[in-house]
Amino acid sequence: MNGNNQNPYYRPPRGPSGPGGMDSDARRERSNRRIIRNTIIICVAIALLSVPGIVSLFKNATGAVSGGGKDGSYHGPSQNYLARVPIVGELTSTEDPYASSESSYHHTWTLNLIDDLIADDNNVGLYLYVDTPGGGVYESDELYYKIMDYKELTGRPVFVYMGSMAASGGYYIAAPADAIYANRNTWTGSIGVVIGTLFDVSGFLEQHGVKATNIVSGPNKAMGDYFTPMTEEQRAIMQGLVDEAYMQFVAVVAEGRDLPAEEVVRIADGRIYSAQQALDAGLIDGIERQEDAEDYMLAELPSDTVIEYPSYEHETQLFGGLFGENGLGRLTAAIENVNSGEVSALIEMLKAQKAENGEVPLKYMYEG
Repeated sequence: MNGNNQNPYYRPPRGPSGPGGMDSDARRERSNRRIIRNTIIICVAIALLSVPGIVSLFKNATGAVSGGGKDGSYHGPSQNYLARVPIVGELTSTEDPYASSESSYHHTWTLNLIDDLIADDNNVGLYLYVDTPGGGVYESDELYYKIMDYKELTGRPVFVYMGSMAASGGYYIAAPADAIYANRNTWTGSIGVVIGTLFDVSGFLEQHGVKATNIVSGPNKAMGDYFTPMTEEQRAIMQGLVDEAYMQFVAVVAEGRDLPAEEVVRIADGRIYSAQQALDAGLIDGIERQEDAEDYMLAELPSDTVIEYPSYEHETQLFGGLFGENGLGRLTAAIENVNSGEVSALIEMLKAQKAENGEVPLKYMYEG
């Protein structure tokens, strides 16, 4: 006897008809049901990805501050407090209303929170927990100016504790702090500017008999286009943008750390520094465990000061769990199981398009 027949989970293979098989009408009916089911899944997936209004029925896309009022404004405790504000994740203003991850940086929320802290007399200091590779030049500079507003309007101290990485734009916004502490395993520095990688695929297209033509108002209107080689003039234009943003970064560090601009230029060649190297270069003030650094911060403030932890919170995680940082992958995998990956490709395309639309050309960003 065939050993397979002894297996309680063994089933005889299905034939075209007869016992254990399926006739053509049954197969056709089952196929039609699968088509209808997959069509419904595709429609629902696309609708949820493209109609934010549906989501707004279930959640407030702007989120709220933990401990805040219904309008999202923040009201701290009724005693002296040091506000610990997380600067975690890439510094971008293209905030995903579906994201549920607490590690996602929320630009508008952070700026508004600092405004609320400025207006709160019980707040006696700002404590930035920075764990970011940096981000857009625009967003980094907006946050820098908001931190400077806090310092100048309140006269209160600003402290920074660096997590695993506080690079490029992360250092840009840390530079004006009164004291900067880092973990001994922190990577920081990367003082410099990048402009998005520019591809020239014109040679590849030419080899395959494809010619692309741009109709433009001037020779530099489409510079950086994938399909046209970059001229020396265009390269100089791009380099000028990078150089201007770089010197802005140098000025921020020089002022914040009370260093000569020439010294900042010497150390600001884009390299990453370890915590000890950053301390030796004058970029940070101490290497400490986080709890010890917080003790040092509190020692500079009134004795009854507590640390308060404002945090960004969604009013519901219903769609955050579905479309959050890991939720989109789960949705893709689920649909992939019933549709041979076609919907997966569609969602990946939409996701890539969203990322492309939100990209900024100039970045204070560590991309190692």
